Amino acid sequence: MNATTDANAAPPEMSSPARETQVIAIYGKGGIGKSFTLANLSYMMAQQGKRVLLIGCDPKSDTTSLLFGGRSCPTIIETSSKKKQAGEAVKIGDVCFKRDGVFAMELGGPEVGRGCGGRGIIHGFELLEKLGFHRWDFDYVLLDFLGDVVCGGFGLPIARDMCQKVIVVGSNDLQSLYVANNVCSAVDYFRKMGGNVGVAGLVVNKDDGTGEAHAFAAAAGIPVLASIPADDDIRRKSASYEIIGRPGGRWAPMFAALAEAAAAAPPVRPTPLSHEALLNLFSGDAVGRDVVLDPATMEDMCAAAEFTRPSLEVMYDGA
Repeated sequence: MNATTDANAAPPEMSSPARETQVIAIYGKGGIGKSFTLANLSYMMAQQGKRVLLIGCDPKSDTTSLLFGGRSCPTIIETSSKKKQAGEAVKIGDVCFKRDGVFAMELGGPEVGRGCGGRGIIHGFELLEKLGFHRWDFDYVLLDFLGDVVCGGFGLPIARDMCQKVIVVGSNDLQSLYVANNVCSAVDYFRKMGGNVGVAGLVVNKDDGTGEAHAFAAAAGIPVLASIPADDDIRRKSASYEIIGRPGGRWAPMFAALAEAAAAAPPVRPTPLSHEALLNLFSGDAVGRDVVLDPATMEDMCAAAEFTRPSLEVMYDGA
């Protein structure tokens, strides 16, 4: 299924949860640290006495792996398929698991080449509604979305007002800020169409102090909610699936402040940057701004002088 088909798929009708729940969608480039940020953020929120549900919406199904010490939990897509074949109904205990007050689940996705990940997201949310999403009682629902993909399913929370606000995770590199800018563009577009979702802010991960991510946030009109340093202690503990956002730990104040900022930040309408403005955040030698586009010729393509063959078309007098 292509992106156009997926974008036209009917979205699920999601009812509002029982309490005044904040639904926050987190977007970012693949590998930028969304899952790391969310695992520690959700853990800290739970230790602060909040009821938190973490939902992984990435086909890689790795959102909850750090939370569960490297273990992967059964995904909703896979479980639904197996239960359907067995003629059984999916129960909440089949797909939702707990650790220290955090409730977590993975939507999952199809195997490579066997389906559309965005359509899998839509199917997963349809099943959540059947499982009683509208009756669930949480303070925060955190959704982890892949930002590189722009087909309909991955833009569902923004396009269908399924969340109140978006948090973008980025770093001081062009590719992650390109994705962050795309997310801001999507939010701005759907606000023009009458949507209500806004951007709560940017989390700068692996911050090396060069400042491009902070400059992007200022230019886009969104706040920086937290700067997570490029620190070897964080890298090693994250690689070994260790939660660092524990009360009393070295990094606890940082995630406690992020939890407060994520909760309090209002959803603002961002100002997306043009591609040239995005490039201007970086030095010319870092992004190749001095490179000139040199058009190719047919001689280049054929590695020889172009030879125009005579036409074999028959021309009739008076035609």
